Amino acid sequence: MKRRDILKLAGAGGVLLLSGTAAAGDTQGMASNDDALGVLVDTTVCIGCRKCEWACNQANALSSRDSKAFEDKSVCRKQRRPVDDAFTVVNAFDGRRSDGEPSYMKIQCMHCFKPACVSACLVGALRKTPEGPVTYDSWKCMGCRYCMVACPFQIPAYEYSDPLTPRVRKCTFCAERLGEGKKPACVEICPNEALTFGKRRDLVMLAYSRIRQFPDRYVDHVYGENEAGGTSWMYLSPVDFTKTELPALNSRPIPEITETIQHGVFRWFVPPVLLYGILGLSMISMKTGDQDKKEDDNGA
Repeated sequence: MKRRDILKLAGAGGVLLLSGTAAAGDTQGMASNDDALGVLVDTTVCIGCRKCEWACNQANALSSRDSKAFEDKSVCRKQRRPVDDAFTVVNAFDGRRSDGEPSYMKIQCMHCFKPACVSACLVGALRKTPEGPVTYDSWKCMGCRYCMVACPFQIPAYEYSDPLTPRVRKCTFCAERLGEGKKPACVEICPNEALTFGKRRDLVMLAYSRIRQFPDRYVDHVYGENEAGGTSWMYLSPVDFTKTELPALNSRPIPEITETIQHGVFRWFVPPVLLYGILGLSMISMKTGDQDKKEDDNGA
């Protein structure tokens, strides 16, 4: 069997386990709560200045880059994703602007009401707080990265560059700042007020108020109000969201789907045995493949 086939089987085994049990993850605060905090992102107002990226970098001490490193707007035309040293990125999309310029969309953790990453975590390293943020405890994390597979928004990143103490990294919703009564760093610095912070219930009302007031500016859809069971971060857009990079999701929370699969297969204790077997076979295959390659190279 080829190494690629082995890895495909390993991936299939991982999918069976991606949700974890509700008991394993800390599910506190996972119930929908409109009094929780949130942010409304108005993409018709965002100018792609990337000041939010710089503020996030500073607030989380992600790198030593200064503010000038975030002034290049050309990078927004690439479909970037959050990584271990950049919790948020701003990307351009075709947003129906009269001046021919693109619209811009800030991407970060959505802080779902019922997070797939929390459900997937087997050791409770991720938890949803009643206030809104989905937080992470690196001390508990065992590095399985099921959260990365489970997230429908492809947000959690891993510190592959750190071989000793790698962590899962993502936007924290500035949980510590919220605890001090402050706004998230990105919201505080936004020059055009494209980011509005407040109680989610008020933000939903504000979003629909803007849609009614300016029907030609917005599509009649508040993304995140219902997607995946609802998210703390929500969006307004001038075009249908299928034309943006946000995934098309229904209102069913992801854990309801994944936990149904997980609970069924774990009943017979098959997944752990199967997964360990696949992973072991995969490691043997990799070692054999590497040895064969070395022998071929030497022979050449």
